[in-house]
Amino acid sequence: MAPPRPYWKGYLKLSLVTCPVSMMPATSESEKVRFHTLNRKTNNRVVSRYVDLVTGEEVDEDDEVKGYERGENDFLVIEDEELESVALESARTIDIEKFVPRDTIEWIWLEKPHYLSPSDEVGHEAFSVIRDAMEAEKVVGISRLVIGRRERAVMLEPCGNGIVVWTLRYGDEVRKPENYFGDIGEGDNDPKLMDLVTKVIEERSKPWNPKMAHDPVQERLREIIEDKRKSAKKGAKPKGKDGGPTYTGNVIDLMSALKESLENKKAGSKKS
Repeated sequence: MAPPRPYWKGYLKLSLVTCPVSMMPATSESEKVRFHTLNRKTNNRVVSRYVDLVTGEEVDEDDEVKGYERGENDFLVIEDEELESVALESARTIDIEKFVPRDTIEWIWLEKPHYLSPSDEVGHEAFSVIRDAMEAEKVVGISRLVIGRRERAVMLEPCGNGIVVWTLRYGDEVRKPENYFGDIGEGDNDPKLMDLVTKVIEERSKPWNPKMAHDPVQERLREIIEDKRKSAKKGAKPKGKDGGPTYTGNVIDLMSALKESLENKKAGSKKS
């Protein structure tokens, strides 16, 4: 199977060291079930078009422009050339501006990962030196890069033989946890309850497996589609599970539920 085409190609630069690189998204949603919108009467696909809000007339693609609203129904037109002129230096070069300890960047700042690798053999040595030096110093690189016509701050992190480029969220996108967790007390937990919860955690602890993050909705959708292919009848509605847990907020009920969970686990182990 041929490797996918690079999402982005350019250069990785650190001071006077430069090497050609290519970048690919580290995640994909291409396997997800996708639907088209159809006309129920004809079973034909429908298409979306831009329409002038005032005249109701369809707008040609060549006449579509970006507009910044400065008042009610008052817009400043921004041309594509003006948008493309922003941050030209970061359009084709990842110039590492600074390094920071990896453990100082919290998870909430990380947005989307991309795999970065040298795009030809000539750049392998320079790429490897930058990667291994970061790994040895336990630091990550901070740079800027134009992605989707927007300049983004990015973090470069060693990953095996390659480098992962994480796009970072903008500062105004990250909300402070104190605004949401501030009213939650540290708690004076009942030692017996803590012991029971710890035992449940130990019973259910397993090594990480990617199958733990499977998507049951996608699986059910594929089943429905397959059923429709076979019988041309409507698929059955997803069946719910009975006997779900009920939370009452009572510590005694919680402790009873935990004890019952542990007992059921032991009983199941004896039977097997």
